[in-house]
Amino acid sequence: MNYQNTHQFAQQLDQQDELAPLRDKFIIPRHNGKDMIYLCGNSLGLQPKQTQAVIAEQLSNWGNLAVEGWFDGDSPWLQYHKQLTKPLAGIVGALDTEVVAMNTLTVNLHLLMVSFYKPAAKKFKIIMEGGAFPSDQYAIESQVRFHGYKPADAIIEVFPRAGEDTLRTEDILQKINDNAGELALVLFGGINYYTGQFFDLEAITKAGHAAGAYVGFDLAHAAGNVPLQLHNWGVDFACWCSYKYINSSPGGISGAFVHEKHFENVELNRFAGWWGYREDKRFEMKPGFKPQSGAEGWQVSCSPVLLMAAHKAALNVFDYSGGIGPLRKKSKLLTGYLEFLIEGINTSHQKQRFKIITPKNEDDRGCQLSIICDNGKAIFDQLVQNGVLGDWREPDVIRLSPVPLYNSFTDVYFAAKFLSEAVK
Repeated sequence: MNYQNTHQFAQQLDQQDELAPLRDKFIIPRHNGKDMIYLCGNSLGLQPKQTQAVIAEQLSNWGNLAVEGWFDGDSPWLQYHKQLTKPLAGIVGALDTEVVAMNTLTVNLHLLMVSFYKPAAKKFKIIMEGGAFPSDQYAIESQVRFHGYKPADAIIEVFPRAGEDTLRTEDILQKINDNAGELALVLFGGINYYTGQFFDLEAITKAGHAAGAYVGFDLAHAAGNVPLQLHNWGVDFACWCSYKYINSSPGGISGAFVHEKHFENVELNRFAGWWGYREDKRFEMKPGFKPQSGAEGWQVSCSPVLLMAAHKAALNVFDYSGGIGPLRKKSKLLTGYLEFLIEGINTSHQKQRFKIITPKNEDDRGCQLSIICDNGKAIFDQLVQNGVLGDWREPDVIRLSPVPLYNSFTDVYFAAKFLSEAVK
């Protein structure tokens, strides 16, 4: 794409964009009487217009049916979660039976580590990305301590080389290979929250399995953002939140993936709950846990219907988009245009005012660009005052994420324009 730094060019791209009508399915926040330029989908996605109606439907069922809503009505709550599995499976590249909407992200991470972190005398270590989001760090630290190990002894972090901002795939694979004799688990993020780097999940999975370890991923910043093929890659487990790129409400219900190869593995530990018991016998209330087949067997608690209703409304928008393929195509163009405009600011100032630490290769990133600049917080605040809402991350990064579901090329053009003015 030969980008141009003009409003007319941005408008032309919007006119050619087949996904442009999706924007109208979302509520765009306002700033000084105009639509805000919202580039913070990496933290919280916008509210679909359908959300209120879908939640209201279940509130009506609650009011009219009360407890019988679990069994009666157009969408009985007992089976409500099953409406979400097919669209979720499409987003993460899984079989329908391998995914389930349940709990929240870190809760699911803990529950899955109960099954897939099985330390032994010699193989007890976990490899993770250096600088992972704190929730992952804390969850892994506490799991290690729970099993009687010290984090300093059991956790191996992989950091970028000196002078570099992102990880090299060969360094990740080498670290796995070097520690194969002691490695129990490889647990990475799909996309690093700080730099926006999209890791080679297929290669990491293959290397982890060759080392005799389980492999799992936190897909908080990857689900709904980049193409995933969890089943075909042979990933053992994964979990993700739904409130970023899937737009399913603040703190919305999470999702989990378990590969079908583990469904009949009775040696896997599991923290059980009534909701994960086999459906055909659940109401017999007998002792002795017998899991429902598939990922649903990892459920613990009763499904939160109102959160699932918000999730359903958000997933409906993905159906309108035609899936992750068209979204990914637009995402690359949007992010590429933002990168082009930022590099243009650097050129016009005859120095690098903004350093982009997100990988330049479009296949190694999602729709996020992380930038470092002098007086970064002041520049970020100036953007907010002009109706451009991105995300500030200590100590020095501005994250801007043009989301293909609701952001336009005109959004990107004016965001860069205000960024240039903020530098001045």
